[in-house]
Amino acid sequence: MNVHDAIESRRAVRLFSDTPVPKDIVEQILASGRRSQSSKNSQPWQFIVVRDKDRLKALSKLGDFAGHVAGADFAVCLVGTKQTQWNSFDLGQAAAYLQLSAHELGIGSCIAAMYDEAAAKAVLNIPAEMNFFCVISFGYPAPEHTPAKLGGRKSLDDVLRWEQW
Repeated sequence: MNVHDAIESRRAVRLFSDTPVPKDIVEQILASGRRSQSSKNSQPWQFIVVRDKDRLKALSKLGDFAGHVAGADFAVCLVGTKQTQWNSFDLGQAAAYLQLSAHELGIGSCIAAMYDEAAAKAVLNIPAEMNFFCVISFGYPAPEHTPAKLGGRKSLDDVLRWEQW
């Protein structure tokens, strides 16, 4: 699958099968996230892989739209170093790389925000000086999963300007 096809076809998956994702596939996905670009090559991220069902369930309760995390085979929590003006951008790029890599391998994913950062950090024993950015659930899509319809995006003409506003 080329990058354009991956971007065009990737959809959020919130319902996962019970089939475990092999560790080497998980590591391949993580290696892609690690290769993301960052401001001044700062690489401000740490990835915490969560497979423990109790921890996944605890995390799923910390965001209004994070219920899918409980049913995932694994989740990746993105944690950043001291907050700078670029960290959110850099971690967002790492999240996109993780999700696109997973999609290429037939693994579904969905990103979620943790509205109670302190509680999320407590679940994972994250040091106080680190910032919790987001959690991404991963797993093979369940057979009954219905992907979102294609579309729903503004046209290129609606978002594009050439040279100036």
